[in-house]
Amino acid sequence: MLAPLVSIVLAATPPPEFDPNTVTPGPEGFVAIALVAVGAVLLAMDMARRVRRNTYRAEIQERLQAEMAAQKTAEAGIADKD
Repeated sequence: MLAPLVSIVLAATPPPEFDPNTVTPGPEGFVAIALVAVGAVLLAMDMARRVRRNTYRAEIQERLQAEMAAQKTAEAGIADKD
C-alpha cells in the first residue's frame, strides 16, 4: 500500500546538487551549538538555584509555624494555670 506512494515521492525528489558526504556545518554551526549548550547550562544552574531557594523558604516557613504553635501552646498552658 505504501510502496506506490514511496516510489512517487522518490521519483519526484530531485537529486542533490551537492555531495552529502562533504557537507559540514562549519564554524558557524559549531558556534551556534556552543551557544545553545552554554545557554542550557546557565538555565540549569539558574533553575537549581531557584529550586534550592524555594526549598529553604519552605523549611523556614515550617520552622516559624512550629515555633508559633509551640508559643501558643505555652501561652495556653500558662493561662490554664492561672
